[in-house]
Amino acid sequence: MNKHLFAALATLAATIALPSQAADSYTLDPAHTFPSYEVRHLGFSIQRGRFNKTSGKITLDRAAKTGTVDINIDAASVSTGMPLLEEHLRGENFFDVAKNPVIAFRSKDLKFNGDALVAVSGDLMIRGVIKPVTLNVTSFRCAPHPMTKKEACGADANVTIKRSDFGMNFGLGAVGDEVKLLINIEAMKD
Repeated sequence: MNKHLFAALATLAATIALPSQAADSYTLDPAHTFPSYEVRHLGFSIQRGRFNKTSGKITLDRAAKTGTVDINIDAASVSTGMPLLEEHLRGENFFDVAKNPVIAFRSKDLKFNGDALVAVSGDLMIRGVIKPVTLNVTSFRCAPHPMTKKEACGADANVTIKRSDFGMNFGLGAVGDEVKLLINIEAMKD
C-alpha cells in the first residue's frame, strides 16, 4: 500500500468520532436501598413494611439512554416492626419464603425524558410468578458521591400491583389487594 495513502487513512481514522462508551456498571448499595410497600388494612389505615436485604446491578448509558436493572430482594428480610406479622408474611399465605426466597425485578427498558430517567419497564417476580410492570421514577440523579468521590446514582420509583396476581390471596377484603411498591436505590459505579 502506498505510504501516503496509509498515512491519510490513519489520519482519517484518528479524526472519526468514536461511538459512545459502553454502559457504566453500578452495584446497589445495600445500606441505602430498602424497597418498601404500602397496603390498606381493614379500610382504616395504610400499613407499611420494608425489606432489609437487597442486592443488584444496574448498567446505564446516559448518552444512549439505555441500560439494565437487576434487583434481588431477600423476601425473608421483610420488616414491619411486629415479629408475629413478619413470620406470617414469610409463610405460605404471603411470600412463602421457603419456596420463593427472592423477589426480583429485571429490566432492559429504561425511558428517559431528556436526561431524566422517568420509567423502567420490566418483569417483577414474587412467589415465582412473573408479571410485567412499569416503575414510575419520581427522582433520579447521578453525581460524584460526596464521601467516596466515586460516581453514584440514586432513584426513587414506585408501582401499584395486585397481590392476588402473584398468588397472595389470603385475607383479601380485610387487607387490600392493591399494594404500592416503593423502591429507593443508591448504587455506586463499579
